[in-house]
Amino acid sequence: MKFLKIILFISISITLFAEKVEVTSDSMKAEDLKKEVHFIGNVTVKQLKSWLHGDKVIVYFDENNETKMYEAIGSVTFEFKKEESFYKGSADKVTYYPTTSQYILTGKAVIDDLINKRHVNGDEITLDMITGNANVKGNKKKPVKFIFDMEDKK
Repeated sequence: MKFLKIILFISISITLFAEKVEVTSDSMKAEDLKKEVHFIGNVTVKQLKSWLHGDKVIVYFDENNETKMYEAIGSVTFEFKKEESFYKGSADKVTYYPTTSQYILTGKAVIDDLINKRHVNGDEITLDMITGNANVKGNKKKPVKFIFDMEDKK
């Protein structure tokens, strides 16, 4: 009975804004009291045309069993696509907040904006998928790096 409750909990609450989310992994552990589901080993999260891959993903739910956020940990790679934006990159950890469409990348964070042909890397990158705004933090040993192409105006 508890197993059916866990499966029902996951299938109902992993939907974000009526968009289907598919998570695959080597194993899964649900922590009912904490309202968390841990996906462990070779984890892939797919939502529409976007995907994220990491060693571990933890999905956190609120008191209404709706997805509050998820964290991908360990050698995370991703492609985030929306109507007019396409980002590809990697980080040690990626945290996603579905209600605000905001990603926070930490640890060796790298993003390539494939539409505008820009590249940025730093210790922490906050990417807002609604506005396209990014906030990047570096440190003294590894400052922020931003690379972009300029067109010749002739």
